[in-house]
Amino acid sequence: MSVLLKNLGRVPYEPTALAMQQHAESRGSDADDEIWLCEHPPVFTQGLAGRADHLLMPGDIPVVQTNRGGQVTYHGPGQVVAYPLIDLRRAGYFVKEYVFRLEQALLKTLEVYGVTGHRVSGAPGIYVRLDDPGSHAALPPPQPGTDPFAGLGKIAALGIKVTRHCTYHGVALNVTMDLEPYRRINPCGYAGLATVDLASVGVQAERDEVARLLGDKLATWLAS
Repeated sequence: MSVLLKNLGRVPYEPTALAMQQHAESRGSDADDEIWLCEHPPVFTQGLAGRADHLLMPGDIPVVQTNRGGQVTYHGPGQVVAYPLIDLRRAGYFVKEYVFRLEQALLKTLEVYGVTGHRVSGAPGIYVRLDDPGSHAALPPPQPGTDPFAGLGKIAALGIKVTRHCTYHGVALNVTMDLEPYRRINPCGYAGLATVDLASVGVQAERDEVARLLGDKLATWLAS
């Protein structure tokens, strides 16, 4: 079954999150799957596991408690946010595979721009090598007592919610942002984690162009 893409433009976070939740809780079994593409004004969002000590100095940026998984993250202009609203039971796959497919769509999007994304075990999202973002070399196996993020920057975050087998919340890919707000938090709960965007790893791309590409990749990978 195909997935309907909707481009919402720049929209405030809280009413968008509420609309997603209402959609997931009320949709019928024959409702179309959708992917909402948007960007948000500056906002910090706390996941269900979010700890107050990971908010270092939010300053003038609002903090919103959400019901997605994960810790604190930042949304702001120049970022592509994608909210897939998928009926997993109808699609025929479970949450673990859903997360894999989300990450694959992000990896394939980055690949178009010559950037090689990486997964880090136990830390959802996509990371790139800071010294060579295009390197295809696999990350070395993690060693006890070492920093699993050494030499890496996070370029895409992931936080989801599933209710009645239906997904909402989703992924955020950094394109051309003011990255300063990430220094006000421990991104995704990891102190000192570097956060990057396409611009800071040498890729000049328009946010709207990346949004269209990510939407197409997600629609392909999430289709049943």
